[in-house]
Amino acid sequence: MGVDVTALLIALARENADLREQLAAAQDMLMETALDAGNPHALIEAMVVERDAWRAEAERLGARASRAG
Repeated sequence: MGVDVTALLIALARENADLREQLAAAQDMLMETALDAGNPHALIEAMVVERDAWRAEAERLGARASRAG
């Protein structure tokens, strides 16, 4: 192989390695973001369950008050 071709292959190999490192870093950040996003989602789900329980309790107490009133 000529010197130009060898230099080109080395340059491509280096760029490929750099791009792989950037991809790995981006994938790590994406995983961290996904994990961070999961926490608020779980809190929202818990709040919805609690809200529904309070609503059911209020409806039960309202029905009892209607029968008593």
